[in-house]
Amino acid sequence: MPVLEDLSVDHVRFTVADLDTATDVWVKRYGMSVYARSADSASSAGVATAAVGTADIRLVLTAADGADHPAAAYVALHDDGVSDIALRTSDAAAAFRTAVRRGAQPVSPPADHDGIICATISGFGDVVHTFVERPNALDSRILPGLVPSGEPVKPGADNHLDTVDHFAVCVEAGQLRPTVDYYKQVLDFREVFTERIIVGEQAMDSIAIQSRSGEVTFTVIEPDLTRQPGQIDAFIKNHGGAGVQHIAFSTRDITRDVERLRDTGVRFLETPGSYYDMLPERLTPTRHGVEQLRALDILADEDPDGQLLQIFTGSVHPRNTLFFELVERLGSRTFGSANIKALYTAVERQRAADEDRR
Repeated sequence: MPVLEDLSVDHVRFTVADLDTATDVWVKRYGMSVYARSADSASSAGVATAAVGTADIRLVLTAADGADHPAAAYVALHDDGVSDIALRTSDAAAAFRTAVRRGAQPVSPPADHDGIICATISGFGDVVHTFVERPNALDSRILPGLVPSGEPVKPGADNHLDTVDHFAVCVEAGQLRPTVDYYKQVLDFREVFTERIIVGEQAMDSIAIQSRSGEVTFTVIEPDLTRQPGQIDAFIKNHGGAGVQHIAFSTRDITRDVERLRDTGVRFLETPGSYYDMLPERLTPTRHGVEQLRALDILADEDPDGQLLQIFTGSVHPRNTLFFELVERLGSRTFGSANIKALYTAVERQRAADEDRR
């Protein structure tokens, strides 16, 4: 297979302030397993790590043990956040050489760690991409410096979160096109969706890009500075530059997962009732009824390929930046942009109705 055509999400590294707290969130609230921890050599080097996962989702949580480690500098700038979107490939060295030749900034050259080959390049903001090549494709848990915990990763049948559907990436105004062009040139990504979203006095532009394999998707978003500041402006300011705003996890049954996660303490954004009053004007849900969606605050959208069900968590980040999304795809290939407009209209109708009752 040609270089860069087999990229997929290997793992997502979060750099965090408190490792135990971050681990508890994913285990107790999202039902994931701790499948590996940092070896003594890694801890002595000033960093502690726990790897958690379920089905095909792998999250690597890293915290600095001292102020001199780069992880401490990351937390000082952003607080907890995504620092590395690692990409699995059959030839990490070739992927690294190709990307650097095409203009990527090298971070770490290829190195063999007991048969696992890793190499790292720059991405957007201060997020990097580590190419990961494993000789044994059956064990996707092993990483340099990590020791398996002996606890098996929970299968998707027990926890319906299956894969990373996409990453939403916020960039500074004027950086949308350069960022997209960078990924097209360096990693052979292609544009799959382009949209300008206007919500009241706010506006944002987005382009979805995807790896040749179709396994890695970034929705890159920039604010329109000619209009009123909105959520993208707020992210850039509070996060301290470009970064991952949210990660969408795919699920095979969004209603069951939302119910389960609510019970464990995950807080989801609420949707005004008028949204569901208006929903039949836009579409007829094919799997879950309107009242079931209403009860769980799940949003629905439709494109020529099918429907999309989605819901967003509230942010519990100290800077109110990072949050997460659950997505159930019923054929749809887009990202629910109609929901932004529909929600805005619903909120405005609800506000007007409240004022009439006063």
